Amino acid sequence: MIDTSIADRIFKARERIVEGFDSENWEELGLLTGERDIINRHPRLLRSLLWNDEDYSGNVLTVIRKIVEKNPTTLALIEEYLDRNFEQDSQYISAKPAERKITFSPYVFDVPDCYVEIDLVSIMMPFSKEFDEINTTIKSASQRCGLRCLRTDDIWEESTIIQDIFNLIFRSQIVIVDFTGKNANVMYETGIAHTLGKHVIPISQSMDDVPFDMRHHRVLRYLNNSEGLKKLNDDLYAKISQFSIHGEKKEDDVPFSDVPF
Repeated sequence: MIDTSIADRIFKARERIVEGFDSENWEELGLLTGERDIINRHPRLLRSLLWNDEDYSGNVLTVIRKIVEKNPTTLALIEEYLDRNFEQDSQYISAKPAERKITFSPYVFDVPDCYVEIDLVSIMMPFSKEFDEINTTIKSASQRCGLRCLRTDDIWEESTIIQDIFNLIFRSQIVIVDFTGKNANVMYETGIAHTLGKHVIPISQSMDDVPFDMRHHRVLRYLNNSEGLKKLNDDLYAKISQFSIHGEKKEDDVPFSDVPF
């Protein structure tokens, strides 16, 4: 099942396509996404465009949905193409459809020139060796859902680490935060993720490490041992699947039992 925030982005893309696309735009979009077959094999899409038929809008929605379901990364490509060719004033980055929109301009960060990647999960946790196996567990759970998973030390794009962190949260659909140890940086990053409207999944080895203001959120508690990490993997898999466009395990994924500890 497609997450409501992803569906909202697909609906917005559909509206812009219906307003501005011609057959040449569809050809370009097919080349850009690598999904010309889905476009050209639809029995009604291009014909309904040519004849201005009433079912054109529905055909557009069907085609865009099929493209995104096949490869979630294409949604950002479609949005970028629409922005290049059909101007609009704002970009939607929250995981929750907004009842009211606000515009913000942060002092500390530069807003990155990129889009939300609906197959991207990010991890916010302390950078110490004792969290390496936990990091591996989280990445395994994400991969079981067909998603990519990054921690800030997996990237180095900016001159300051805080800008890399902001960029990663900005790009992510889901942010997993580990409160273990009451790490101040993780608290700060959680605030950023909540402000940007991301799906935040909190985890911790102890509820005593969870800030009082966060205890009304459901926290996945885990034990840092082999059995505990296997349970964390399953709990995260179930939770991430609620937000993911892909809820099923991919056949070529490595089983969690084969991940070394």
